[in-house]
Amino acid sequence: MTARADHLHFDLTTLPQAARYKLVTGIVVPRPIAWVSTLDAAGHVNLAPYSFFNIMGSDPPVVAFAPGDRAPGIPKDTARNIPSGGDFTVNLVSRDLAETMNATATDFPAELGEPEHVGIALEPGVTVATPRVQGSPAALECREVQTVRIGNTRIILGEVLGVSIRADAVLDAGKQYVDTAALDLIGRMGGRGGYATTRDAFTIDRLTYAQWQERDGGEDSR
Repeated sequence: MTARADHLHFDLTTLPQAARYKLVTGIVVPRPIAWVSTLDAAGHVNLAPYSFFNIMGSDPPVVAFAPGDRAPGIPKDTARNIPSGGDFTVNLVSRDLAETMNATATDFPAELGEPEHVGIALEPGVTVATPRVQGSPAALECREVQTVRIGNTRIILGEVLGVSIRADAVLDAGKQYVDTAALDLIGRMGGRGGYATTRDAFTIDRLTYAQWQERDGGEDSR
């Protein structure tokens, strides 16, 4: 660690994994939660949450999430259940589902399916075989397109093939307008057990270059 004026700089290439984890998860916040449902070879449903997750584009829409290992060299059930080109569903988590979602983060034995063990109702997928969480306000049905390994980090990239959204959160189905606030989603913060809601939102209009020139870019500002 070195001091630079009013900042501290940490060289992550020299720190142990636990220290790197605490630093990056403490500053990259809030992180949306991918509550990922998958099917194993016998057709049993696995359901587990991941906060190393986000949407990475829209043409086509691609999600990325990073399921770690259960132990060194042993992938978690989620990663094992998503083969090349395999299906999975990302269920988004509302505030009222937070405690239930947290229960599925328990390190259950592989043979125990979280939905059945915790008591979570499921609905069949529409475009994929993997079911979705019935109570989730929105779910992304995905197909794996690439899995990237960088050291011990595994990143699964999936194309979003279909989206299911609770009807009351769709303002205009024809124009695909969503009432994001109505979804009442949560995100992961830093520290042990830290979460945030998405209720405290604000809006800033994006400026055109002409508008910026008129407001901030005139001769007096040079």
